Amino acid sequence: MPPEIERISNPNIHYSFQTIRMKINLSNAVKFESRHNGPTEAEIAEMLEKIGATSLEELIEQTVPESIRLTRPLDLPKAKLESEFLADFKKLASKNKVFKSFIGMGYYDTFVPGVILRNVLENPGWYTAYTPYQAEIAQGRLEALINFQTVVMELTGMELANASLLDEGTAAAEAMTMLHSVKPRDKKTANKFFVDEKIFPQTKAVLETRAEPVGIELVFGSINDLDLTDPELYGVMFQYPDADGAVRDYSAIIAAAKENKVLTAFATDLLALTLLTPPGEMGADVVVGSAQRFGVPMGYGGPHAGFFATKEDFKRQIPGRIIGVSLDRAGNKAYRMALQTREQHIKREKATSNICTAQVLLAVMSSFYAVYHGPKGLKNIALRTHGLAKLTAQALKKVGLDVADHSFFDTIQVRMSDVSRERVKGLALAAEMNFRYESDSIFISFDETKTLEDVKTIVSIFATEEGKQSIDLNDLVENLNLELPEALVRKSEYLTHPVFNDYHSEHEMLRYIKRLENKDLSLVHSMISLGSCTMKLNATAEMIPVTWPEFGQIHPFAPMDQTLGYQELFSNLRTWLTEITGFADTSLQPNSGAQGEYAGLMVIRAYHISRDEGHRDVALIPTSAHGTNPASAVMAGMKVVLVKCDERGNIDVADLKEKAAANADNLAALMVTYPSTHGVFEEAIQEICETIHQYGGQVYMDGANMNAQVGLTSPGRIGADVCHLNLHKTFCIPHGGGGPGMGPICVASHLAPFLPGNPIVKTGGTQAVSSISAAPYGSASILPISYAYIEMMGGEGLTNATKMAILNANYIKERLEGHYPILYTGTKGRAAHEMIVDCRGFKEFGVEVEDIAKRLMDYGFHAPTVSFPVAGTIMIEPTESETKAELDRFCDALIAIRAEIREIEEGHYDKENNVLKNAPHTAQLVLTGEWDLPYSREKAVYPLPYVKEHKFWPSVRRIDSAYGDRNLVCSCIPVEEYAQESETV
Repeated sequence: MPPEIERISNPNIHYSFQTIRMKINLSNAVKFESRHNGPTEAEIAEMLEKIGATSLEELIEQTVPESIRLTRPLDLPKAKLESEFLADFKKLASKNKVFKSFIGMGYYDTFVPGVILRNVLENPGWYTAYTPYQAEIAQGRLEALINFQTVVMELTGMELANASLLDEGTAAAEAMTMLHSVKPRDKKTANKFFVDEKIFPQTKAVLETRAEPVGIELVFGSINDLDLTDPELYGVMFQYPDADGAVRDYSAIIAAAKENKVLTAFATDLLALTLLTPPGEMGADVVVGSAQRFGVPMGYGGPHAGFFATKEDFKRQIPGRIIGVSLDRAGNKAYRMALQTREQHIKREKATSNICTAQVLLAVMSSFYAVYHGPKGLKNIALRTHGLAKLTAQALKKVGLDVADHSFFDTIQVRMSDVSRERVKGLALAAEMNFRYESDSIFISFDETKTLEDVKTIVSIFATEEGKQSIDLNDLVENLNLELPEALVRKSEYLTHPVFNDYHSEHEMLRYIKRLENKDLSLVHSMISLGSCTMKLNATAEMIPVTWPEFGQIHPFAPMDQTLGYQELFSNLRTWLTEITGFADTSLQPNSGAQGEYAGLMVIRAYHISRDEGHRDVALIPTSAHGTNPASAVMAGMKVVLVKCDERGNIDVADLKEKAAANADNLAALMVTYPSTHGVFEEAIQEICETIHQYGGQVYMDGANMNAQVGLTSPGRIGADVCHLNLHKTFCIPHGGGGPGMGPICVASHLAPFLPGNPIVKTGGTQAVSSISAAPYGSASILPISYAYIEMMGGEGLTNATKMAILNANYIKERLEGHYPILYTGTKGRAAHEMIVDCRGFKEFGVEVEDIAKRLMDYGFHAPTVSFPVAGTIMIEPTESETKAELDRFCDALIAIRAEIREIEEGHYDKENNVLKNAPHTAQLVLTGEWDLPYSREKAVYPLPYVKEHKFWPSVRRIDSAYGDRNLVCSCIPVEEYAQESETV
């Protein structure tokens, strides 16, 4: 409000003056909502005028069908200021007790090097980037991932590794199903998979979940009982070291397996493999595990980078992504995602996996950890870890305890009676230590953070329980040596490449990290307008708690009374997400969107089985659906029946009704994305849901486009039964360059009993399906991000964010119309939160949609989603977090590119030699050598004035994808090859 001005005069003294009065509002603090949402009030008015709407409410009425609009505001807590949230959340965090963890089972304390913590995990330049589909502006992440693959390949002794999977349990499940798909012809009908009973219990649970729907018979038992001559047996899996900590030589078993054409898989530990003979040298076919202890906090279960390594023979079947080496247009080495058409989800219903993502940020951290420590440093960490375990074992034997007498790496087993075990437990808890307690034993696992003082405390605890004096460790320390059977001691070298040997000082490591970071475009540079991927603001206040020790340094199987802060977080977040979706309950376990799809379908499957309708196995899926939908359905044991879409991109209701009726007896589910994959609120959605229910099916709603629903409508309101939520999209967890993600599922009341459980921590419903991921709450340590977003936005703020997303999308649509065709809109001409721009007409002039994507790099932008869901198009989603100025820059860039296409149309430039075909343009191209291109250097790299102010330079020219696939190399490039290139330049 403008200040009030009052004239005050005194006639006796003959003077007058003005007093300014301004209302003081002591509660006038800046709401977080105004920081999250980009457009100002003035900009909103300008944008509404441009699109021809009198108000935001009118725009929403024209976009979201009235029949599905919510009739009441979201029932969520009042929005908090950033400072209020952080203060309150610190109190919640303090309810978690950070004890020293000796639990092990695949999760270990680790030191995150400060140079990696500050410059990667806490750096938006790394965590806000998108999946590296546009390789020319992602060379930094791609190099870090090549390093990760090299670490995995060399430590496991395998020929090929992918760029990470979700966790060890799901990686093991991927191994089981991949081996089933590649089994030899002699084993064509074999469906039995033997798993060593000493595998981690959380891995066992995930294997059970994944095996049963696809007809794999799991057999758990002792290796001593393994019958490799069984004609029904196609594969076996071992844990190395196993759950008891024991290490054994599997060479003879693997040799016998090969003779019987049985495939072998190992779940293993990368740190242990710096000392132990790698599985690849024993003859393994697949090796999986987790890279968590390579510098990534336990985080109450995640996120961490799972790994998957195999033989080159299986490169066409390996799940997930492989980073490979190719050449750019100038002949320089460049990285890219190799064999992209091999990605499993592109195979749709023929897929054996629905994996379409990775844990890129965590794989990057682990790869930098290996670079920073190098082979000598890693081996020293492993030796010290083993030494502490061995010292403890020797000391406890001297105390008189029954310590298991087998070879081990980091875990010792102490056999005790129930009474003694409980007394030790009490003493350990008093010392703020967590051991693992089984029926007749205590297991103690060591890691790089543990010390000699910890060993003294442990020995004292056990000595006290035994009624004895603790012993002097000095003599034992002096005579401590690595003593393993020769067959188990690693003799081969690893990590000999200079990248693992040149950056051990912090200064050099810092420069290496920054050198890679500077090659990548992320949200710190410009908007990333990816349709269906929702690259919105990842606010700093949301990110700060992620690295608090109260969240990071908690083991996923820590006692429940030590995790009360986490339990409160889970309870509140489940309540809020349940309210937002209009359902009855929520599971936080799935640790990716695709895992959420699978979890939702498995819950539906369990529901049908509980009603003696287990024969229901048909999933109706629109042809426009993301490829993970049919892949997930197949994994859940369902048969896919495709439903047509009409000319407007909507589900063909007549075809849906025909397919539903034809499959009435066996209909299990419909998988539908809402708003549609084509960016439209389909007005027939309630009729669609009713049709499925009429024939006994359930409706699964893919939550990819939930950013257009929150506060305006909901899955429950439209008639769905279950949905998954991409927390890395709608609820602000960063994409991390391709992961981490989270995919919780929300369900109606009749499905709540079947929410997924865990074998160690009680979660899920009363009739819970088995585990979807290894940890009970998935990637728990990133849930504070979504928690923070909801707390600081409140119900009204979340609803306003949805309105802003729809406004921003329609503003871009209005600005681009007349320059590009917009493929689909609603009945009133509006887009939802995204739109599809048709570029197919430009093929006549030699311009492909890829050329537009690459040319956008010269303007400083990442391309929108390319050729999905319609080939030859781009799908644009701006999100609510972008200002009008940024939207205008993006639109100006696309309009300028349209003018460049017109120059080709009009014959000013050749179809094969023009500014689009040669894009992107690097600094090396424009600054060195003769310029022989038919346009100016300035046109190439400064196409609009704003680019000069802040130029992002692609580090390589356009990459030859076909060359990289024909000549697959997925490990570090020998330095000599770089030297040869520099000599020829």
